[in-house]
Amino acid sequence: MNTDQKIVAVGAASGVVSMMILVALLYWNLPIPDGMDNPFDRVIFTLRMNLVAALPLFIGIVTVGNNRFLSEAIDPLRHAEDRATIINGRFVDNTLQQNFLFLVGTLALSTLLEAASMKLMVALTLVFVIARIVFWIGYRDPLYRAPGMAATIYMNLCIIVSVLYFLIF
Repeated sequence: MNTDQKIVAVGAASGVVSMMILVALLYWNLPIPDGMDNPFDRVIFTLRMNLVAALPLFIGIVTVGNNRFLSEAIDPLRHAEDRATIINGRFVDNTLQQNFLFLVGTLALSTLLEAASMKLMVALTLVFVIARIVFWIGYRDPLYRAPGMAATIYMNLCIIVSVLYFLIF
């Protein structure tokens, strides 16, 4: 492994470990949400949490729009984007992808959880938002995107695997 790969590997590992610890700490310390008596209520609650999870995406889109409006890149066909606009655009692209997986996964998971476990949705959402912010900040040096990226993608993987487990067993 070269130096860059080692930095990314350490960053990714730290992101996954941090994500797992933070989700667990939040889960054990958050109150159980009220009104989670039936699956329909849990889906509605999860949709609301996904609106919170979409905030980094929304902020990213606004940032790209403002970058374009205030620069020569106002016409995207000119290919006149500066580094910041390119970075913010890539953040938006990746965040849209991650948000889609998070939305589908958490909605499916919400139909399988009991009312007392719905505080997991709050924990997952908060950590998702934090991980996306860490990913965006990591673009200052592309090697440092790994913690946020790994935290997000491995959280989504855990959600998907959990749903598949519940469906199979």
